Amino acid sequence: MLKRLRDSGHVAYFAGGCVRDSLLGLEAKDWDVATDAPPDRVRQLFKLSQAVGAAFGVILVKSGRSQVEVATFRSDGVYEDGRHPSSVRFTSAEEDARRRDFTINGLFLDPIEDRVIDFVGGRDDLNAKILRAIGSPAERFTEDHLRLLRAVRFASRFGFEIEPVTREAIFALAPRIKSISPERIADELRLMLTPTTRNIAWTLLWELGLGREIFRFLPKPPERMDAQRSIFLNVDVEHSISFGLALAAAILDARGQPDIVPLLTRDEVSKSAAAMVQALRISNREYDEITETLAGIEPLLQANPPTLAQKKRFLARETTLQSRLIMDAMARIGIHSTRIQQLRADWSELSAGDFAPAPLLSGNDLIALGIKPGPQYKQILDGVYDAQLENKIASREQAIELAMTLRTA
Repeated sequence: MLKRLRDSGHVAYFAGGCVRDSLLGLEAKDWDVATDAPPDRVRQLFKLSQAVGAAFGVILVKSGRSQVEVATFRSDGVYEDGRHPSSVRFTSAEEDARRRDFTINGLFLDPIEDRVIDFVGGRDDLNAKILRAIGSPAERFTEDHLRLLRAVRFASRFGFEIEPVTREAIFALAPRIKSISPERIADELRLMLTPTTRNIAWTLLWELGLGREIFRFLPKPPERMDAQRSIFLNVDVEHSISFGLALAAAILDARGQPDIVPLLTRDEVSKSAAAMVQALRISNREYDEITETLAGIEPLLQANPPTLAQKKRFLARETTLQSRLIMDAMARIGIHSTRIQQLRADWSELSAGDFAPAPLLSGNDLIALGIKPGPQYKQILDGVYDAQLENKIASREQAIELAMTLRTA
């Protein structure tokens, strides 16, 4: 594709992230092409193409089983909405490089002549492991407010230091992240808060003032994060985690690192998860994971030790692993560490047996006994099943006898 553009008299290079990743020795996911050929000319040369952003000079070209984004060199006009330019002007490779966000993303690669074209000092910054905005950082972030989060994502992903002037601009302009749609913010957070590099991202979000803006809907978001008391920073540091688990840990950190019982009531869990929906428009699945992960913890950490039934019910939850990872993180920083250590030992023993047996009694059994569905219905079923889990009853007859006793209680 690139060769066809060159053979047709046009300048054409690989551009952006694929060049950056290649120079870092990483596998590039997408190979984007930048060229001086205008969009109409690109479509003329490549019949299997689609004008996905022709006004901005972007054409999607089918290449085998994949698609390649071919963009015409451009210079952006005024950004009126803090996200998109109001107009573009097709121009040279150098001007195109200078309108991009960070120097490490402003590189071009000529694979035919095997050379890197660098108008912005990106190669030096790659070698020095520095993330630097191109030109004036304040201008770059004012143009597109999402770049505030992209800076954190790139710095954490590659382990780069953010250059001081760029860093200062992010901190000064952090409140503008509120103009970005919740969905786009969530997309960025999914990329930075789930991989093994997430602790760098979490720390930067708060150091740069972005954390308190993004999580402003939570009851008491702190001005800054206490790294010594951070649950998030201690959740399974060796593996990637789900976004729901990341947000559950984020909720605990962003409300001031709880260190007394109770942890979070079910009502507080629901309110905090609802705040995440408001801030990030998370999916129903992610909402459920947050609520179930946090709600599973609270009964185990009350002043009175949990019952055998509570411990068995916990092991049977779909979010047991997520809740345990949260509690492990709490124990690492000295929160409920004695209780959690005992729970670990109990779970190890209980896991060897049948901790989630089929209930001896069902709702249909209660109806057959003449007990109509109502407020007492669930209480009876829960009471009978708890007795079963506590090994207090072991037969259907005993279950029926207990149900009738609970009915008249």
